[in-house]
Amino acid sequence: MGTMMACAWRHERQKAQGDMSEAWGKLLAYSENEPSQGGFLVPEEFRSELLKVSLESSVVRPRARVIPMGGPTLRFPAIDVTSNESSVFGGIIVYRTEEGAELTESEASFGFIKLEASKQTALSHVNNELITDSAGAFPAFIDDTFPPAMAFFEDIDFLAGNGAGTPLGALAAANEALVVVAKETGQAADTIVWQNILRMYARMMPMSLSNAIWIASPDTFFELATMALDVGTGGSIVWLPDGTGAPTLTLLGRPIVMSEKAPGALGTQGDLSFVDLSYYLIGDRQQMSIESSPHVKFTSDRTTFRVIQRNDGRPWLMDAITPQNGSATLSPFVQLDDRA
Repeated sequence: MGTMMACAWRHERQKAQGDMSEAWGKLLAYSENEPSQGGFLVPEEFRSELLKVSLESSVVRPRARVIPMGGPTLRFPAIDVTSNESSVFGGIIVYRTEEGAELTESEASFGFIKLEASKQTALSHVNNELITDSAGAFPAFIDDTFPPAMAFFEDIDFLAGNGAGTPLGALAAANEALVVVAKETGQAADTIVWQNILRMYARMMPMSLSNAIWIASPDTFFELATMALDVGTGGSIVWLPDGTGAPTLTLLGRPIVMSEKAPGALGTQGDLSFVDLSYYLIGDRQQMSIESSPHVKFTSDRTTFRVIQRNDGRPWLMDAITPQNGSATLSPFVQLDDRA
């Protein structure tokens, strides 16, 4: 009886290992890359799934203007405008002209945004025992780790990169179109008050109000949830009507995205921003590629996984815009200043 059970157990184990090896073999050996080095590519359908996971983890990419790059650099046209007081689109003026009179000429001023692809990489060495003994679970582990990791660091670059060998972030200090809203007179340190929200909303370009989102550091939640509108000697909570249900993460009708990638902790510039990310350009030179080789760490019995993508990101607007009535500048990138 014992011998029969042992044989059955060995049979089931061998079958499971065989099934796992077949599945893993199909995954890894779907097509070959650099056969002399024993490299291989992850199947296209699996890569597509990884890209989907990456996109769902991103703040910027799903909302930005994404442009395929045919080469390592791309000059994308942009309108060079700083004011709408006397013209629009950097120089266009529309005149009322009498019948038969000569038309008055005006023209826009164009510039360009230069996108230069840089490489984003991740590299891991994995023990072959883990791959073999995972009974087919290792592909799911890659699915759960690599795409969110790439999306996480890509978002940091697209939000706060300084533009030196890396994307120029939409919320970076070097973004010349960024409008920074000062704190209220006498405002206490590390607070967010209702007046901050109203002043930030007022600095968003009107055409962007239906598309903008709030990007908030998680440690701002308490301040946002307890903001009050002062009325005489009293006041009332303006965001959360009660504590019985889940909070509706919107402010003035626009979604709040709580993200640890916001470029500032509570009380510092960048803890709360109001942005229209359709005015952010992402250039994709090389979409995510995932490759693997058993030979890089052959002597230590490990398989090496490599993930690479090449891209760049830049704000599409070169400067904040003075509106036609000459009031405070407007922008699709608005940020609350330090409250120290």
